[in-house]
Amino acid sequence: MTWDPSGGRLIADVLGSNQILKRGFFMMRLRSVIVTLLFVVSLSNKVPAGAQFPPLAVAPFDGPAAELHQQTWAKHLKVDVEIKNSLGMKLRLIPAGEFQMGSSESEEERISDEQQHTVRITKAFYLGKYEVTQGEWKAVMGSEPWKGQQFGKEGADFPATSVSWEAAADFCQKLSKKEGKEYRLPTEAEWEYACRGGKATRFHFGDDETVFGGYAWYDKNALDINEQYAHPVGQKKKNPFGLYDMHGNVWEWSSDWYAEKYYASSPTNDPQGSETGSIRVHRGGSWGSWPVYCRSALRNGDSPSAKFGSLGFRLACSSIR
Repeated sequence: MTWDPSGGRLIADVLGSNQILKRGFFMMRLRSVIVTLLFVVSLSNKVPAGAQFPPLAVAPFDGPAAELHQQTWAKHLKVDVEIKNSLGMKLRLIPAGEFQMGSSESEEERISDEQQHTVRITKAFYLGKYEVTQGEWKAVMGSEPWKGQQFGKEGADFPATSVSWEAAADFCQKLSKKEGKEYRLPTEAEWEYACRGGKATRFHFGDDETVFGGYAWYDKNALDINEQYAHPVGQKKKNPFGLYDMHGNVWEWSSDWYAEKYYASSPTNDPQGSETGSIRVHRGGSWGSWPVYCRSALRNGDSPSAKFGSLGFRLACSSIR
């Protein structure tokens, strides 16, 4: 069992395992094209004759293409790329799209539960531009779960930490009732798709760890210099979809139950994770993590009741209009 220095428990045991079904590149892409065509046909049955709808954002694509996909879908849906709710929380539109979830067998320090497979996000959704902050948490919940914890600092713009999956889900329900919209935790697939921002590399900016500190709070610029806490959101560089702190700072809960072999049988369209389990997935790494534990494909998780100073969350919103 491998452990993250910040306290999060890594599930997969073996780095570099090749326990993955080997599929040829040609067959994988052929399958992707066929399913995409079927998806387009299904859309055409729901859209009035002559109506136009945007193409799926099929990865890999670069930063300018990511922005164009967002703008195109925003225009189609008659919404803004970035919205702000009554609490001042900012969310970014994530376009419907397709990507290779997990990691390739050649990815450095990959883990055996990251079997690469095609995933299609069939509906655009909004995702928090930042991790949920202490100020936002207090406005909805009226509590301070991070107060008095060993690892943490207080401030309105610091991430809300020491938040269990159960408490994060309760936050979503209360905010949904307050706003009249559907707020929720993102699925594991939505989270990785949004994190990558069209990239197929280890991180959303590429593979070069020497520039990691410009994009993330992690062990070298936090833990190792005695700043053993989550830092204010939005201080590092954003990803291609305009999201901050997708690598490092705090682990982020997803809605999924964890299952080691789920990827082998995961549906292509909008996977929701295992139907049952004892561990909820969290993603992204934290201020105490090595870069390998912050990779876009890295899966981690804990009991739904777990809470610690490097664990927080980010909101998704299904209500487009």
